Amino acid sequence: MKIEQIYTGCLAEAAYYIESNGEAAIIDPLREVEPYLKRAKKDNAVIKYIFETHFHADFVSGHIDLAEKSGAEIVYGPTAKTSFKSYIAVDGEQFKIGELTITALHTPGHTSESTTYLLTDKEGKSHCIFSGDTLFIGDVGRPDLAQQGDQTIEDMAGTLYDSLHSKIMGLPDDVLVYPAHGAGSACGKSMSKETFDTLGNQKQVNYALKATSKEQFIKEVTDGILPPPQYFAKNAAMNKYGYERVDDVFEKGLKPLTPSAFESMANLTGALVLDTRDPQVFAKAFIPSSVNIGLNGQFAPWVGALITDLKQPLLLIVEAGKEEEAITRLARVGYDNTIGYLEGGITAWQEAGKDIDSIASISADEFEKIAKANAAIKVLDVRKPGEYEAEHLELTMARPLDYINDWTNEVNQKETYYIHCAGGYRSMIAASILKARGVDHVIDIAGGYGAIKNTSLKRTDFACPSKAMKA
Repeated sequence: MKIEQIYTGCLAEAAYYIESNGEAAIIDPLREVEPYLKRAKKDNAVIKYIFETHFHADFVSGHIDLAEKSGAEIVYGPTAKTSFKSYIAVDGEQFKIGELTITALHTPGHTSESTTYLLTDKEGKSHCIFSGDTLFIGDVGRPDLAQQGDQTIEDMAGTLYDSLHSKIMGLPDDVLVYPAHGAGSACGKSMSKETFDTLGNQKQVNYALKATSKEQFIKEVTDGILPPPQYFAKNAAMNKYGYERVDDVFEKGLKPLTPSAFESMANLTGALVLDTRDPQVFAKAFIPSSVNIGLNGQFAPWVGALITDLKQPLLLIVEAGKEEEAITRLARVGYDNTIGYLEGGITAWQEAGKDIDSIASISADEFEKIAKANAAIKVLDVRKPGEYEAEHLELTMARPLDYINDWTNEVNQKETYYIHCAGGYRSMIAASILKARGVDHVIDIAGGYGAIKNTSLKRTDFACPSKAMKA
């Protein structure tokens, strides 16, 4: 028996490879499917099933392409309806993989079709569950993504409570819990950095499983949920109704373009120029109006949160050799319209005599001197609300990057804004977007709040109303 968790940190997503006696199954595969095919080939195994725990909202699954290339059957739980060929399991139905048995346990609440898969060994002993977004390590799935008809978020949370207590809580304490996500995913609010655990330990430490009543569970699970990123519903629809073959996405996007061709393509198509380099490298020289979202961070989730049109044509600036990685990570969240990349990168652009722009980036010490000399400066803290409320500079205004499309119109284009996040990744995203929208005077604080904390600027470590921004 082989069980392998294939964890993708930038998405905080876990897929699973299971093999026994030459038969294999994949649970919740990512968009690019070659790694799964190669893994099965290495074991001389045939992929028999592709189990989907639900219609994922935070990424586009590879189930359709993988089924086409492997001949495996796609399996969803009860109530799922797809526009492609799939098998809809009934609650309690069993599937054989070599000497192993997978039992579909219908566990609605996160979504109506959410299903947990219980794996038992050849002796019939319960070994682990693949819980999808029903049960995380330290958390449970958010109940606000798939409300239908008159159902409220509280109704879905109540359903989730019933699922956990009727299907999962009664399993042996030594059963391993393998969820679909870990810390950093927007599918829950307080997930652990650990990616698996025993069910018994989760009963002791998971706040949701410790709830003493259904009413307490509903209150705690629904409290403090932030709105989902805009791309979630779009990804769920792609997973349900189908999508473009990933091979075609690569063929379309892996086109090297000379500076002249790149510029012409941008003008002709209205493409967004997406610069994926390190934030501090980007700041020194970039194509005017380009947006920086670095590959070295949570690239795909931030693309999904900030670029509102999945069909938006994209032209890429990447470090040499990173072209395929960038396209892959875009496709994982449904951005399939990359139409080329700048061959030779920014160096080639400059050598061709094309215009460049830059963003000033100052150290925390430099910022401290400026702030003490001028108490009226405008400072934007683009961290998440919870981060801001936990601790922030008293002179800052809370403007979360997640909602930049909502608050940009409050910004006075003639003013100068100092921007920081926690470490410098998100602040450069925000600075580049503001710059592209005509706010010329933006200054990034390198190192973010982590560096600012080492200065003597006055901070507060409790929640308080953010200052209003005057346009």
